[in-house]
Amino acid sequence: MTARMTLEEAQRLVQSFIRAHGGDAQASGLNAKGFGGAALGDAQVYFEHVKDSGALKCSALIYRFRDAPRPGVIDGFRDEEKKGTDAGGGKVDYETENKSLFLSRTYGVVPAEQQFKEDVDRLVEASLVWGDEVFNRVADRVIPAK
Repeated sequence: MTARMTLEEAQRLVQSFIRAHGGDAQASGLNAKGFGGAALGDAQVYFEHVKDSGALKCSALIYRFRDAPRPGVIDGFRDEEKKGTDAGGGKVDYETENKSLFLSRTYGVVPAEQQFKEDVDRLVEASLVWGDEVFNRVADRVIPAK
């Protein structure tokens, strides 16, 4: 059985990532409930330590909807993922409670800090492409022209 990631281990990973991007790792990272986030230029990345499983979920924002997305939009993004569009090592993840679409990746065990940084950087870079090029492709296919 593999060891579960503790909140403290997850906190160290997130802080090392934020520090590597010039942020104040002491003021940033995960809160007591295991949530955190950072803005990296035009990108936003969120972290959640899932206490029950000991996993660290990293989510890079693609798009935040004002209202629930139109039928077919989320499926359109999942189709892009199935086609092999580079998702930066993540998976399409729609969170209904905040109406946001992410590329997410989950770590069950603690990776090396440098590997974690490289992985999350790839996820963040991919989210910017998905928020622009992929979003426009999906919208053109799914939303009827007026």
